[in-house]
Amino acid sequence: MVSAVQLLDVVLNGLTIGMVYVLVAAGLSVVFGVMGVLNLAHGELLALGAYFAFSLVTGFGAGGFWLALIAVPVLVGLLGALTERGLINRVYGRGQLAQILLTFGLLLIIFDLKRFVWGKSPKFFSPPSLLDQTVTLFGFSYSGYSYFIIAAGAVLSVSIWALLRYTRFGLVVRAGSEDREMVRNLGVDIDRYYTLVFGFGAALAAFGGVVLGGYQNVSLEMGNAVIIPAFVIVVLGGLGSFRGAVAGGLLVGIVQSAVTTFVPQVQGVVVFLLMIGVLLVRPEGLFGGTSERVDAGRSEPSEFVGGLGGGVLSDRWRSRVGIGVVGVLTLVPVFDGILYSDFVVSLLITVLIWALFAMSLDVVLGYTGLISLGHALFYGLGAYAALLTLLHVSPSAFAALGIAVAVSALTAWIVGHLAIRVSGVYFVMITLAFAEIVHRAVFKIDATGGSSGLFGAPEPLYGFGTSGIRFSEVLVGVEPLAFTGDSLFYYFLLAVVVGSYLFLRRIMSAPFGSVLRSVRESELRSRFIGYEVRSVKRQAFVISSTLAGLSGALFALYNGFVSPDLMNWINSGNAIIMVVLGGSGTLYGPMLGATVFTLIERQLSSVIPWWRLLLGALFVLVVLFLPTGLVSLPKRLRDVRTRETGARVGTSEDASEVEADD
Repeated sequence: MVSAVQLLDVVLNGLTIGMVYVLVAAGLSVVFGVMGVLNLAHGELLALGAYFAFSLVTGFGAGGFWLALIAVPVLVGLLGALTERGLINRVYGRGQLAQILLTFGLLLIIFDLKRFVWGKSPKFFSPPSLLDQTVTLFGFSYSGYSYFIIAAGAVLSVSIWALLRYTRFGLVVRAGSEDREMVRNLGVDIDRYYTLVFGFGAALAAFGGVVLGGYQNVSLEMGNAVIIPAFVIVVLGGLGSFRGAVAGGLLVGIVQSAVTTFVPQVQGVVVFLLMIGVLLVRPEGLFGGTSERVDAGRSEPSEFVGGLGGGVLSDRWRSRVGIGVVGVLTLVPVFDGILYSDFVVSLLITVLIWALFAMSLDVVLGYTGLISLGHALFYGLGAYAALLTLLHVSPSAFAALGIAVAVSALTAWIVGHLAIRVSGVYFVMITLAFAEIVHRAVFKIDATGGSSGLFGAPEPLYGFGTSGIRFSEVLVGVEPLAFTGDSLFYYFLLAVVVGSYLFLRRIMSAPFGSVLRSVRESELRSRFIGYEVRSVKRQAFVISSTLAGLSGALFALYNGFVSPDLMNWINSGNAIIMVVLGGSGTLYGPMLGATVFTLIERQLSSVIPWWRLLLGALFVLVVLFLPTGLVSLPKRLRDVRTRETGARVGTSEDASEVEADD
């Protein structure tokens, strides 16, 4: 039997964290409603607010907290406004993918800036003694600081509502969320309001960071911990709806508090199930309307996908280069221990696994135009299925791979059947939700090893049943060209990756590939032609996810362990980076991007602690100046030389004409 005191405690705990969610989600929702920008770095702005507050409290004592409540939101708001003017406004009109990619790069930059300035260890600061005490009302004792968070959040929410309701700024913001072009046509400088809105959203997040920093410790991961629930709240309440952000934030806070208290076994899962249900039944959210802000569900063209028409290389040159690259990769183990250490083979195995994962994502991202932030689900699922097979079913590597592929394909069909019903930002969110449900579930299930993951599997047997070979026990060839262990797995992996590429190349050259490109360019036109758009997208999703599961299974075979981190949504973001970095819609471009990304990550991380900052900066530059990826770089350089040559020829002709006139 639940007592009234326990129930009140649950509600107050939910309102406390719910008010923080409101502050974060309100800014995120308003920014999306007016600007159409889904800011993945929004959680890092909250973390910046917490770290700035820590510095002020450390420097000024108890009075620093009150100063932080005013100064930190202003400071972070200014940083947000400068970011919008300097970076975000450069990707308006370039598709949602450009905005997601750019803000993901900013996420990496801000994350490492925090570590560079404040270090890796958690920070602590206490609220003023006036707030840091227990308050007893009607015989019920509760934290005074929690009461302060609830009251401050409520006052700020009402103030924001009044600002949006009764001021010219609010009028323009509300009108812009309904129809941005109409506002622009009326002569309003909507670009200036974009800057104000983005700064306003950043300031709200920073205020949430200040109050949250006094409630818990300040850590590097606090931004990532908040951004996912914030996305859930924005979708629940309705994209662009301030009322929805407030209602959704309080609802999520109370639900989380109740689940943590009464059914902790499903903690972290219920909220995502709720979001999936809302997306499938009412995609516009609980308070969303049918205005333009809800058209986030429409597919939006992007220069990042389909801009290369399959790549800058002709079929003939692609075959030649491909054969050359495979030939070079085939020679790598030959010189192992002669020109370089064993580490090179191990590193290239990691590169090839990521290359297969990135290539699988290109099927839905580059060829179909679907942005999936949940692709790590299938990567991790394949890894877990393979290792569980080795531990409990059969030592056969082929059995492990087969079961992993089957499990990934079946799961992809189920997820795809539901996810394909929505599109645009809603598809991004629903794939993220499915991935987070499974990611959090593996922490709770004993069979998956919980937070420790799985390990201790026997070395895979490459054969069927109990017949076969183990790579570490055989020697293939004659010295000095004798291969064993990692070298044999390397060749096996290389064959799988090359075979997968040829398989996908065949599919994309067939009529099915043409249909995918048609759907990517215009779903409406494809429907008019007679294509079953949902069926085609679902098939592409299943193919893509199955190959992602295969890459995860190969990871498990090589490393002999798996952990929940494989399903972290950051891995999905990294895969998107690889696809765009190399060049989407080409298949070989994502493999190039995976190679560059992995080499930079491995080499920089061993030398520079803040390597994410450099990687994020590189990615921002690619988004701004090389949206079609590294594979388009030769063509871009040729175009630049052609323009320069044309300019010189034109100048010479003008000079000749002048001399002739003289």
